[in-house]
Amino acid sequence: MARNGTAYKRILLKLSGEALKAPGAESGIDAEAIAGVAERIRKVVESGVQVALVVGAGNIFRGLPASRNGMARVTADSMGMMATVINALGLQDALEAAGVPAQIQTPFPMPGIGEAFDHRRAIAHLETGRVVIFAGGTGHPFFTTDTTAALRACEIGADAIFKATKVDGVYSADPHKDPQARRYSQLAYTDALQKRLQVMDSSAFSLCMDNDIPIVVFNFSRPGGISRALSGDLASATIVGHGETLAETE
Repeated sequence: MARNGTAYKRILLKLSGEALKAPGAESGIDAEAIAGVAERIRKVVESGVQVALVVGAGNIFRGLPASRNGMARVTADSMGMMATVINALGLQDALEAAGVPAQIQTPFPMPGIGEAFDHRRAIAHLETGRVVIFAGGTGHPFFTTDTTAALRACEIGADAIFKATKVDGVYSADPHKDPQARRYSQLAYTDALQKRLQVMDSSAFSLCMDNDIPIVVFNFSRPGGISRALSGDLASATIVGHGETLAETE
């Protein structure tokens, strides 16, 4: 167990861009929403956990739907990568306003915005208490921010990926559509694949499985959700790893 009283010394927090928009809004960045996100991260950092971040861009632009509507995939994905940089800047500003130092790293040169990705520098930042925000995806088209999160988690030696969602973990089916859906408290990588449960995209999932990085899926909107998940409370979270699969009814 780490000194902070949890099993985790260093985590990669994967946020969706939707976490930054106002409730009910279709797009954009809301000052109150992003301040709330920063406050939750501040509490985690103050508990002694090192936090790296990857944020999506669904609140601004989604590359894959745009490519399906006729835009070249490379162009669409490049626009999506740029949109993650916008979200990263907003998060950096909100974190610093909350008293948490933050550093943006990108896979391509962006002087004045952030520094070039370097896993050694990222680890050094984390060890001094900074939050590192990995923006710009992998720097290449055809990869999602899920894959970015998995790749960066491997590179910085994260103990786990914490994937923030709007539900209390992973279910056997959509709980909004199927009242018989069971929530898993623990889920084996192999079972997640066999059951075709969409924990992360296939490239990201393979990286985590091959490098033994657990994925903790939790309800970020629930007050204290991330703190409980960090403490090992799986009442509103699911941990995906090499262990056995346990569902609520078992």
